[in-house]
Amino acid sequence: MASEPVNVNEFQELARRALPKMYYDFFAAGAEDQHTLRENVEAFSRITFQPRILVDVSKIDTSTTILGYKISSPIMIAPTSLQKLAHPEGEIATARAAAACNTIMVVSFMATCTVEEVASSCDAVRFLQLYVFKRRDISAQVVQKAERYGFKAIVLTVDTPRLGRREIDIKNKMVSPKLKNFEGLVSTEISDDKGSNLEALASEIFDPSLSWKDIEWLKSITKLPILIKGVLTCEDAIKAMEVGVSGIIVSNHGARQLDYVPATISALEEVVQAVGGRVPVLLDGGVRRGTDVFKALALGAQAVLVGRPVVYGLAAMGEQGVRRVIEMLKDEFEITMALSGCPRVKDISRSHVRTEQDRLRSML
Repeated sequence: MASEPVNVNEFQELARRALPKMYYDFFAAGAEDQHTLRENVEAFSRITFQPRILVDVSKIDTSTTILGYKISSPIMIAPTSLQKLAHPEGEIATARAAAACNTIMVVSFMATCTVEEVASSCDAVRFLQLYVFKRRDISAQVVQKAERYGFKAIVLTVDTPRLGRREIDIKNKMVSPKLKNFEGLVSTEISDDKGSNLEALASEIFDPSLSWKDIEWLKSITKLPILIKGVLTCEDAIKAMEVGVSGIIVSNHGARQLDYVPATISALEEVVQAVGGRVPVLLDGGVRRGTDVFKALALGAQAVLVGRPVVYGLAAMGEQGVRRVIEMLKDEFEITMALSGCPRVKDISRSHVRTEQDRLRSML
């Protein structure tokens, strides 16, 4: 690809060329047959627009507010681990890009830069993603450190009692680098001669007993708002409301956990209806176009989180690549708003899109 990328999808090929195969595969692959990996993206294509005409769209405002923080558009950066495998500056470059784009970055608990390094790199609004370890004291220490260093929320990932079967990582014998947040607290240098040491590491340190009652424990160690990431059903959305979370992220972990779960855009509306506007609902997974952002908001999300495209931009061009990915999505989103007759984010409504279910109901 000799020319400059003109859309987010083109960064993937640039990343593939820039990275060693093992690292590219780690970021790009999903679980088992990778059905959900494909579906996360393809499900967006089955949603069509119903634009409004003759609306004054001479001024478009893409900004929105998440948990009280105003951001330039409803496009946030998802937690993606081990970013120094993509670029030497890792999460620091991504955080600087988030600050430049005036958006929120969710920093992975399994980051290759420390909480302190990310916090001191820029003034971006940062949330911390959290995995709960068998040794709860370690999770608690990192959470409390993030709170001291100005992180604004905790994003509890709840879909990983065990690591999904990522067969490409097993074939590649993927090895995790050192995780600096845990130095002196727990060893992350665990070997597995049969395959990926990531799977062995997760089995060693992640707590498979984590359950709804543990939300109360998390509330007891931090004053930060808690969002729960990994909800796909109305039943779990209702339970999340009952335990008092501050937000819900509809996510299937980038299709890296249980294969054949629904695409997140397909699960979104069910969760939104269960929540009933009581807390923000965000969507994570499959967003590759500004049109995807618009579709997610029309189905009730307040914002989307973008993961793989950010890492591809990071691998291809460092901080500048991440900025370009976010800016491309924002520009496409702005055009979609204009062509759909929506001058402000709050003008985007359910009537602006038509889903497969809508078409089926119209045939009855």
